[in-house]
Amino acid sequence: MKNTLRRLVVRLYARRVEGRLDTERAPKHIGVILDGNRRWAKAAGSTTKEGHEAGAAKIRDLLGWCEETDVEVVTLWMLSTDNLNREPRELEQLLSIVEGAVRDLAADGRWRVHHVGALDVLPERTRRVLREAEEQAGDRAGILVNVAIGYGGRQEIADAVRSLLAKRATEGQTLGQVAESLSVEDISEHLYTRGQPDPDLVIRTSGEQRLSGFMLWQSAHSEYWFCEAYWPAFRKVDFLRALRDYAARHRRYGV
Repeated sequence: MKNTLRRLVVRLYARRVEGRLDTERAPKHIGVILDGNRRWAKAAGSTTKEGHEAGAAKIRDLLGWCEETDVEVVTLWMLSTDNLNREPRELEQLLSIVEGAVRDLAADGRWRVHHVGALDVLPERTRRVLREAEEQAGDRAGILVNVAIGYGGRQEIADAVRSLLAKRATEGQTLGQVAESLSVEDISEHLYTRGQPDPDLVIRTSGEQRLSGFMLWQSAHSEYWFCEAYWPAFRKVDFLRALRDYAARHRRYGV
């Protein structure tokens, strides 16, 4: 009875927050650090595998909320390069769950799917799933969902510079010529998210108040919102609070 009453109160509060939301100031690109699956599982008396599965299931809810508020791009940090150093059995389970989540996104029919990360650090099976998901999702009109898998912010910048140098070398430029003309825009054109708007808002769950290398280049002028809830327990009301807080801020863009 108590839990039912609590859920009812939360739903009513969420409607109130949503009703007062300034949709004209909603972010167009949201980055989300999906943190806290293992800690949620431990607190719930569940297994780590069940925690990752619950986190994967929450993605569909988030994207549905984003559709309701006209968000255009969502970047989900699903697997970092550091995660690849986990104990082999847990890593195998995590990769399998991540692959299943990506397949579900592509099969849903509402969203486009784009991988951001270093493919060469991932197993061939995972690379194949990512390629097939991008092809299946195609150029749909819905939200562009960036799945950050095998992703690290420093690695992305290093890969961007490497790609830029390789391109300029094929054009016959010397290293000195590249250094003389190099601009911020040149590097941006070689990021995993090239051609996309930078994230307006970055959300991190689980109470951690750090970026851990997430979208280091792109988030230079992003607003941040840190939530105490573990990712599997992230609610619509938490999402709406993040949007409300974002809408109330005056973005200065470093000025």
